[in-house]
Amino acid sequence: MNLDPVFEASLAIQLHFYTVVPAFVLGTIQMGLPKGTPLHRWNGYVYMALMMFTATAAIFIPSFMQSGRLFGHFGFIHLFVPLTYVSVPLALYNARKGNIRAHRGAMIGLYIGGLLIAGGLAFMPGRIMHDMFFG
Repeated sequence: MNLDPVFEASLAIQLHFYTVVPAFVLGTIQMGLPKGTPLHRWNGYVYMALMMFTATAAIFIPSFMQSGRLFGHFGFIHLFVPLTYVSVPLALYNARKGNIRAHRGAMIGLYIGGLLIAGGLAFMPGRIMHDMFFG
């Protein structure tokens, strides 16, 4: 693995990388933790904050595909930003209201969509993650 592509990237890409990696680790840990415990709550708060920072940094990263751009520098992968901006507050609201089913759905959707799918797209040829691992 070669981290040079991240170190040479823009500040937005670096911030995105440095928040998404721990978010992925914490999100994965969350799936296996007993639910409702203080550790689950603490990890959840940190995970949600990291995901909000990750999504905000993503706004400042232009789409790498000219043909796949939606508006200006935004590409299809940027659709995960509003998913995050909706899912995080919704999950927090539902947890506080005791609607655990809705909380779980929002968090699983955020993990699958915001981390697994968007993360998988980050490994496409021409992207920094691809260069880091397959470069």
